[in-house]
Amino acid sequence: MNRVVITGMGAITPIGNDVDSFWKGLLAGKNGIGPITRFDTSEYKAKLAAEIKDFDPLLYMEKSEARKRDLFTQYAVAAASQAVSDSGIIDNINPEDFGVYFGSGVGGLITMSEESEKLLNNGPRKVSPFYIPMMIANIAAGTIAMKYNAQGACIPVITACATGSSCIGEAYRAIKHGYAKAIIAGGSEASITPIAVAGFTNCKALTLSEDPNKASIPFDKDRSGFVMGEGAGALVLEEYSHAKARGAKIYAELKGYGSTCDAYHITAPHPEAEASSKAIVNAIKETGLVDEARIYINAHGTSTPLNDVSETLAIKKALGDKAYKALVSSTKSMTGHMLGAAGAVEAIAAILALKEGVVPPTIGLVEEDSECDLDYVKGEKREADLALALSISLGFGGHNACLAFTKVED
Repeated sequence: MNRVVITGMGAITPIGNDVDSFWKGLLAGKNGIGPITRFDTSEYKAKLAAEIKDFDPLLYMEKSEARKRDLFTQYAVAAASQAVSDSGIIDNINPEDFGVYFGSGVGGLITMSEESEKLLNNGPRKVSPFYIPMMIANIAAGTIAMKYNAQGACIPVITACATGSSCIGEAYRAIKHGYAKAIIAGGSEASITPIAVAGFTNCKALTLSEDPNKASIPFDKDRSGFVMGEGAGALVLEEYSHAKARGAKIYAELKGYGSTCDAYHITAPHPEAEASSKAIVNAIKETGLVDEARIYINAHGTSTPLNDVSETLAIKKALGDKAYKALVSSTKSMTGHMLGAAGAVEAIAAILALKEGVVPPTIGLVEEDSECDLDYVKGEKREADLALALSISLGFGGHNACLAFTKVED
């Protein structure tokens, strides 16, 4: 089996529009949450979101291209561009050995909303001829593949809030089993729209708090729902010997992946956390690391009443007594829930925590829920010599994914 390493990373997030600013923001405890500016929220119960600030698509594409791309694709192309540039992979790989596994939980919801309004108000002739290719959820992956002549498999894995992690995990398996030499993997989302905020509010998923510092507070006893975020994360996964041969910079090795389904409920996690714990167990088992490995877990940590309890239980079932020695944090306390992009962005956080020996905090956490009794690194960053970093993602529909990263050993 082939080894798989990370050689490039890119991020568009509510706390920074590149990996460096994102990472610095995490360690500083920067809060990317604020009042929604995209539309009038006077009739909405949910008032807050974690919006991208100062994003300029023209840094990554021509104006004519940007006009034909939904915002989720613009974010995806931007993050992928950063990751590809960071990796130095272009001109160092055969097109047929280069793939794209890039998804979105929702796809072009902004375009869908705008074009639906045109149809209702002005009739079918006013709907844009670019409506379909702007809206479909696979178009970010396709656009990235076209940009970089990636002629290998181009697959947008769609697993709701686990999308980013699922794309990375399935890309890992493709390289591991010899189907590609390198893959751009990740997720993107741009769903801070009236219809999405209304829908998530009415299914009782979003917090109604109007205080940005008390809105996304994972594992806290007063948590009341998640805050919608947006953005994109991209990683270049590469076969180890290929990366070494070209002298590539290597951030970490992706050494384990677990993927399961609760098969239980359309939105709620299984209260016994059997399948989610199995995803964690499978990811760790694949690494072959010994039991005493120092672990950091970037938790899904949405700040919803059900998720945080269920996820805590999953970690405890997977690790046993070692769960209490692990360092756990939720970066959603700062970025909000980036939906289909969350897993990819959080994988970057996990990789950098492992590489730099610093764990980002869970800000806003004041008093833990009685059923959330792990070390959640609340308040401030913490230095730690880590051997293993896990990134957990849990999506509507019961989708569970866990990625396991280690330092690279020759």
